[in-house]
Amino acid sequence: MINPKMYELGSRRSVIREIFEYGKLRKQEVGEDKVYDFSIGNPSVEAPAAVAERVKELLEVNPSTLVHGYTSAQGDPKARQAIADDLNNRFGTSFTGSNVYLTCGAAASLTISLRSVIDSENQNVMVFAPFFTEYRVFIESMGASIQVVPASFPKLDLNLDAFENMINDKTVAVILNSPNNPTGVVYSEEQIMRLAEILNRKSAEFGHPIYIISDEPYREITYGCVPPFITKYYANSLICYSYSKGLSLPGERIGYILVPDVMPEWQNMYAAVCGAGRSLGFICAPTMFQHVITKCAPLTSDLSKYAANRDLIYNGLTELGYECVRPDGAFYLFVKCLEDDANAFCMRARKYDLLLVPSDDFGCPGYVRIAYCVSADTIKNSMPAFKALAESYK
Repeated sequence: MINPKMYELGSRRSVIREIFEYGKLRKQEVGEDKVYDFSIGNPSVEAPAAVAERVKELLEVNPSTLVHGYTSAQGDPKARQAIADDLNNRFGTSFTGSNVYLTCGAAASLTISLRSVIDSENQNVMVFAPFFTEYRVFIESMGASIQVVPASFPKLDLNLDAFENMINDKTVAVILNSPNNPTGVVYSEEQIMRLAEILNRKSAEFGHPIYIISDEPYREITYGCVPPFITKYYANSLICYSYSKGLSLPGERIGYILVPDVMPEWQNMYAAVCGAGRSLGFICAPTMFQHVITKCAPLTSDLSKYAANRDLIYNGLTELGYECVRPDGAFYLFVKCLEDDANAFCMRARKYDLLLVPSDDFGCPGYVRIAYCVSADTIKNSMPAFKALAESYK
């Protein structure tokens, strides 16, 4: 018998992927330069030269089994230590390779982390709207329920009053994503400190720890601010990271989970992470790129290009009268629709070959997400289309 839930997930793409696939077909029809595809967070900035140099170096290793063979299930010790060293240098921490579990990107890190803390169908995981659409899939696939904290307008930062009212004794974790996808908002130190205070108090009240699962693939992509490093504020935190965005390696599926040594009984949690990885089949992340990370963990792509794109798209749209949330990080712009129905707005935008993602699945209706990790020319050339879209509502 086919699992009906898995059939539903497999027969219907996420809204982001559906628009991305439509865009590929549309480009074949009218030409790539005539379609303004802001659908998917696929980095347009090249990886640093050191990545290619390291790959070439690895391809010359003899025997090749040293590069293409299995590593330990949790990852090569040198790669894990390189990640720990990078974090220690940047954040003044004292991690070792024993705190790091290498994964196939952020999605694997999140699902492993969720499997590590969820053990009952009666439990729930909380998320703050707007949130990355796949969180719902990840949480519900683990047998828990998702509890969505309503958005906080107009800043779209953490709605901590609502969070404190909603949290209950069935809550096992909260997913935090800063810089945020889809808004680009970076949560302040003040808000992180208050969140930690609430969680410490509620953990004591309920008699069990409530974990922060911090989803951080955009950690390095910020504009004039530094996101608070969560383990400095809350001990019961799992850090989920991917080199997809900051190092421009999305297709290589390489990331990690950090189980910090400040967590009480962190060795037991690390064992649970290893067990969850085993149960999900996420062991031995791609070996070649484990060895790439050994040399390239501290590096990033030329992220200044995203800052320039941010200014281009934000200034261009606000000058046309669009209401936008100014992002402090990531490479997304959250824009208020010119009508209440975000899906209808996006379908009208398609008439001008503007491919935008409606916000309903992000838990915050009435907006669209624009992924501005595209060429500067795409942004500049799209402005007449955005102007025509706005004028169509007058």
